[in-house]
Amino acid sequence: MKNLKHILATLLVTVITFTSCTKNDNDDFITPATAEEFNSIKAQALEAITQNFQFNTEDGWIAFTSENGVQISLNANCLTKNGLAVTGDVNLEFVEIFNKGTMLTTNKPTMGIMPTGEKAMLISGGEFFLEATQNGVALDTNCGLQLIIPSALTGGIDNDMILWNGIIDEDGNLAWEQNKRDGANGEGGVFAEGNSYYAFLNSFGWSNVDRFYSDPRPKTTILVDVPEGYNNTNSAVYLSYDGEDTGLANLDTYDAATGLFSEHYGQIPIGLECHVIFATEENGNWKYAIKSVVIVENDVITITEAETLVITEAQFTTIINNLP
Repeated sequence: MKNLKHILATLLVTVITFTSCTKNDNDDFITPATAEEFNSIKAQALEAITQNFQFNTEDGWIAFTSENGVQISLNANCLTKNGLAVTGDVNLEFVEIFNKGTMLTTNKPTMGIMPTGEKAMLISGGEFFLEATQNGVALDTNCGLQLIIPSALTGGIDNDMILWNGIIDEDGNLAWEQNKRDGANGEGGVFAEGNSYYAFLNSFGWSNVDRFYSDPRPKTTILVDVPEGYNNTNSAVYLSYDGEDTGLANLDTYDAATGLFSEHYGQIPIGLECHVIFATEENGNWKYAIKSVVIVENDVITITEAETLVITEAQFTTIINNLP
């Protein structure tokens, strides 16, 4: 199956290359994307998968089912605005992400914060965003929210999964912090039962059902050199680990002096087979390059302008999801 998937991915890349991509062979004519253009294409990807539900606070306990079959439950009587109880109509925004292609285009990788403060890749049972608003004003809740998540969406039950809260930094990048509550005791968190994960959230925002990626091999740092004119404001570098469909790492540090992106935490297994992905924007589409590598100690990986292609979001997502 893995070999078949690799063949299909290779064929897909080849077909798209010859039918709908623009290859840049002359650096003199390249105008790199601005930060605003790169942020815009990521925001568009997120908006495209945002679901909206409407309800009235008089409805009390309400439940919705998402496009992928996630059941969302909350008590409308618990909603507050500026500390006061809310009445009337409310809009609920919901985002669900289960694959690394969508994680990339929305810039929602699975990087968990370790007890040391360093970051390492997580394997996900689903990333979620919930926000309730009234007349454009974000609401709070003084009760919990519940998600029932089909485990089949991410390959079946994994009893090592726990709940994580999303933290977005000043640059708009997301990392995950462990929610240390215990769902089995009704205090928030997540547990598995039957063919579903039951997640109990304490507030609106980003949440994730995850566990750390585990590999016993020695670890190393790596550096990635990207084409001229690109940095961490108008491009990004991600790592897709071969054999893992529901996790995506990213290199969250950029050194302007050297022009290198860095995984400086030393959490990349030596000998790991993976794909390095450079992503940016060009004329409203995704510009990218993918390089298959086997990690060596203190690796420096170079991506050139000549290796980049321009493609639509749908095509890009499909290619990423079909990586080995």
